[in-house]
Amino acid sequence: MSALDIQIRAKRFGEAVVLRDLNLQIEDGEVVAITGRSGVGKTTLLNITAGLDLAFEGKVSPAPAESRVGYVFQEPRLLPWRTVSENLCLACGITPEAAQQWLADVGLAGEGEKVPGQLSLGMQRRVAVARALAIRPDVLLLDEPFASLDAETATEMRALLQRLLAVHPTTTLLVTHDAAEAAELAQRNVVLDRGAASRPAA
Repeated sequence: MSALDIQIRAKRFGEAVVLRDLNLQIEDGEVVAITGRSGVGKTTLLNITAGLDLAFEGKVSPAPAESRVGYVFQEPRLLPWRTVSENLCLACGITPEAAQQWLADVGLAGEGEKVPGQLSLGMQRRVAVARALAIRPDVLLLDEPFASLDAETATEMRALLQRLLAVHPTTTLLVTHDAAEAAELAQRNVVLDRGAASRPAA
């Protein structure tokens, strides 16, 4: 039985059909990349999987309300008036000690008392990854998490994600515009084309 079964007959925005006839099964602990041209529905697919968009024809099993979903958005989405440690504690319901350990795990030991504005974008993205994993998710969703980073920082972040998923295996959907990134991080690459899932790429 698949850890995650996504069946979308149709997803519309007004008269426009954004996703149609999409059937995707992901095994427990598998990392699957979603690629495709801009506007084809990649982020919409993640939002449906997360339970943030319920206006579609089809189903997601297990239902998002029945599982823990960690989501790394395109922007870090940290509370700017809270410290980094507080961002983790509030979002994940963990202790300050656990927050400090997660920050150490993503290479931010000693940074917990800073507010997000004192961190670089790359460091903020590390916090976002820690926040998504600290809830011990059943499903991890990443929406172009390394976009807008310079090449060196993006390389570091990909290596970090690989290390974390090796320690905390999680059923993962990764949206990326970068085919090389998909090949590096995922066991499968599913290409969205004209709103439907194409045959998975090797």
